[in-house]
Amino acid sequence: MTDKKEQTEPTIEVVLFDLDDTLYPRTAGIMGQIRVLILKYMEERLGLSGEEANTLRREYLQTYGTTMRGLQVHHHIDPEDYLDFVHDMPLDEYIAPNPALDEALAAIRQTKVIFTNASRGHAERVLEVLGVRRHFDRIVDVGDMDYLSKPEPSSYRRMCDLLGRPPEACMLVEDNVRNLLPARELGMTTVLVGTEEEGAERVDYVIPRIEDIGELVARIDGRECPR
Repeated sequence: MTDKKEQTEPTIEVVLFDLDDTLYPRTAGIMGQIRVLILKYMEERLGLSGEEANTLRREYLQTYGTTMRGLQVHHHIDPEDYLDFVHDMPLDEYIAPNPALDEALAAIRQTKVIFTNASRGHAERVLEVLGVRRHFDRIVDVGDMDYLSKPEPSSYRRMCDLLGRPPEACMLVEDNVRNLLPARELGMTTVLVGTEEEGAERVDYVIPRIEDIGELVARIDGRECPR
């Protein structure tokens, strides 16, 4: 567990959690299957070849942060149709209940919220399979952001407006440095899950695995983490 923050710790009231590749490891393979379904969507809905779809997917991801946003801008797709299509998979073949994560989340006394670029339905299913749905007061999905997803700066401001909290009262837990930097610029405390992500030195804290989040939040609070 690595600390990057040196100033006096803020008072954290809300812990925002990214969903995919954050609440479960990247090695689970869900995002890989989502990429397969994104390409299939582009081929079937837009009539693109596999090569054309892959080139555009990479371009849109780099330019807009998500493939979906690029498809909205340039192809005027129905975002709900897209989200239903790319999240249609048997999640229990990829992930399973995680008692250690359940324990870590139970140790966090702050309000816990999912903040995802995915759909609410996908988030609900992931949380149910992991066995941790009970811990989250709210799911804020890409639709709640008017489909302007992370790392679009306006999505973080909208999140704060929805919660009625200032950025300084929020902690964001993510697997992606690119999605953490706008939050840090706004004043949120940032936590990167995974020590190998490029740019890790630019966030406030780094933890090797999501199950360490309870201990980190407890330490920021100045208390012992329940075992």
